[in-house]
Amino acid sequence: MMQAHVQGELSGDFYEPLFTEMFGLDRSDYAGKRVLDVGCGPRGSLEWATMAAERVGLDPLADSYRRMGADRHEMSYVTGTIEEPALPADHFDIVASINSLDHVDDVSRAAHGLVRVLAPGGLLLVLTEVNHEPTATEPQSFSWDVVQLFSPPLEVLETRRLEKRGEAISDSARLGIQYDESDERPRPGVLVAKLRKP
Repeated sequence: MMQAHVQGELSGDFYEPLFTEMFGLDRSDYAGKRVLDVGCGPRGSLEWATMAAERVGLDPLADSYRRMGADRHEMSYVTGTIEEPALPADHFDIVASINSLDHVDDVSRAAHGLVRVLAPGGLLLVLTEVNHEPTATEPQSFSWDVVQLFSPPLEVLETRRLEKRGEAISDSARLGIQYDESDERPRPGVLVAKLRKP
C-alpha cells in the first residue's frame, strides 16, 4: 500500500518505458508477439501493449489480484511461480522479469523457468537489483554475474550496470546513472539485461 501511495496510480505511461526504452525497444517490437510479465503485480503492467497477440502476467498472488479487480485489465493473469510455471514451453516471444528475480525462492530454478517458456528467437528482458541485503520480500541477493545463469543457452545481447537511486527500482532505471566501478564500497546496483534464445 505504501508503494501505491508513493507511486500514485500506475498506468501504461509508467510501465511502457520499462518494457521498451529500458531495453532499446519500441512498441513495434511487441506487434503480434506473445508477451509474459513474470511477477507482474496487480496493476495491469501489460495493458499498454495493445499491439501484442497475447499478454500474460504470472504471479503467485494472481488470485488475490483478481479479487482486487485485476480481471478488468486487458491482460490475463496466471497464478504461479516461474520456478514451476504452469505455462507452455517455448511459447512466449518476449519474457520480462522486471523487479522480480530477487523475489523468487530459487534463482537457478527461476532462470531455468524463464528460459523454458521463452520461444526460440525470443527476447528475455531482465531488470533487477543486485548486491542488496536480503529482505522478507526480496530474499535473494546476487551479483552482476547472475546473467551467467542464462548464458548458455541464451545469447546476451546487452547488459548495463546502473546506480541504485530512489526507493523503487524504476527510479534507478529511469535515471539511468551508470554504475561507478571505481567506487569499491559494497553497495546495491541495478542490472539491465537483454538476451535472446537461439
